[in-house]
Amino acid sequence: MNIVKTIILAGIATWSIGCTSTNSQVTQKKDTTTIKEAYADRFYIGTALNLDQIWERNPVAEKVVQEQFNSIVAENCMKSENIQPREGEFYFKDADQFVAYGEKNNMHIVGHTLIWHSQAPRWFFTDKEGKDVSREVMIERMRNHIHTVVSRYKGRIHGWDVVNEAILDNGEYRKSKFYEIIGEEFIPLAFQFAQEADPEAELYYNDYSTAIPEKRKGIVEMAKKIQAAGIKIDGLGMQEHHGLTHASIAETEQTILDFAALGVKVMVTEMDISVLPHARRHVGAELTDTAAYKQALDPYQEGLPEDKMNELGQRYVDFFKLYLKHQDKISRVTLWGVGDADSWKNGWPIEGRTDYPLLFDRNYEPKPFVTDIIDLAL
Repeated sequence: MNIVKTIILAGIATWSIGCTSTNSQVTQKKDTTTIKEAYADRFYIGTALNLDQIWERNPVAEKVVQEQFNSIVAENCMKSENIQPREGEFYFKDADQFVAYGEKNNMHIVGHTLIWHSQAPRWFFTDKEGKDVSREVMIERMRNHIHTVVSRYKGRIHGWDVVNEAILDNGEYRKSKFYEIIGEEFIPLAFQFAQEADPEAELYYNDYSTAIPEKRKGIVEMAKKIQAAGIKIDGLGMQEHHGLTHASIAETEQTILDFAALGVKVMVTEMDISVLPHARRHVGAELTDTAAYKQALDPYQEGLPEDKMNELGQRYVDFFKLYLKHQDKISRVTLWGVGDADSWKNGWPIEGRTDYPLLFDRNYEPKPFVTDIIDLAL
C-alpha cells in the first residue's frame, strides 16, 4: 500500500507541476502579447503618427508604434494646407517619409485626408481678387489636387479618407466652401477623382459624432447617393472621439449596424476618450475668474486619480467589447495618437489642458487596462 500511495502522490505532484507550468505559460503569454497580436485575426489596430514619429525622432514612441500597431494614418502631414500650401506647389517630403515608414514596417497605410473644409489653404477657394472661384474652377482644383496626391502613392497607400466631416449633427450638409461653390456633388466627385487616380485603393468617408441618430441618417443617405451614382465607396469611418459619459454604446452599435447595411466596411478611425469636463472656449471672463475656471476644467494636472483611471479603462473595455462583437463588420480600430502627450485633446478646446485619452501614458507606458483590452481578444 505504501508503494501504491507513493506512486499516486508522485503522479499528483507531476500533474500539479504540469498544470502550474501550463498556467504560468498562459499568464506569461498574456503578459507579453501586444495589442496588434491579440487582434491580428479580428481587425487592424492603428495609430496616428505625428512628424516626430514619422521621422523617427522619438525612439520611445517608435518602440511602441512598432510593437503595438499594424496600421498607421498621417495625423497632419497629408492635409491639403500642408501638402499643397500654394496652388501647384506640392510639398511631399513628410508624406513620402510617412509612406516609407509604413512600408519599412510592413504596415497597413491610410492617407488622411483629401477633401476637408478645415486645414485647407485659403487659395483653394478664391481667385486673385479674393473672391470665390467658379464652380468649374473649384472642381478642377479638386481634381488636380486629388489626382496629384493619390497617383503619387498609387499601389502604396491602402486606403484614403477621401472626404472628411461633410455632414452636420442634424444630418444636413455642412455649408463649407466646397458645398457653397459646388453643391453636394463635391462629395461623389471627390470619390470619382480618387478612384480614377488609384482604382485599387480603398476609399472612405470619415466623420465624428456618428452615434447621433440624425447625423448617422445623413451620412447613410449621402453614402447611398454615391453608390447610386455607380461610384466606389469602400468604407465609413467613425472617428470615436468620446468622453467618459458619451457617446452611448447602444447608439454606437446602431451606427455600426446601419453603416454595415450599406455593404461597406466600418472602421474606427480616430479613437480617444477624454477624461476632462466638457468645455467651450472661454472668452470674456473676468481675470479673477480665470484661475478657478481653468482649475475646474483642467483638474488632473498632477496626474490621473485611480478612480478616474478605472473609469477610463472600463469605457475602453466596453467599446472594445462592442468592436469584437461586430468584428465581421469592422476592419480597423485606430487610436488618434500614440501616447497622451501626443494627443490634440490636451489643447482643445482650451489650450494647455492635461488630458489622458489614449492607451499609453506620457512616458509611452501602457495604462493598467491595456491588459484587459488584450485579454478580451485572447
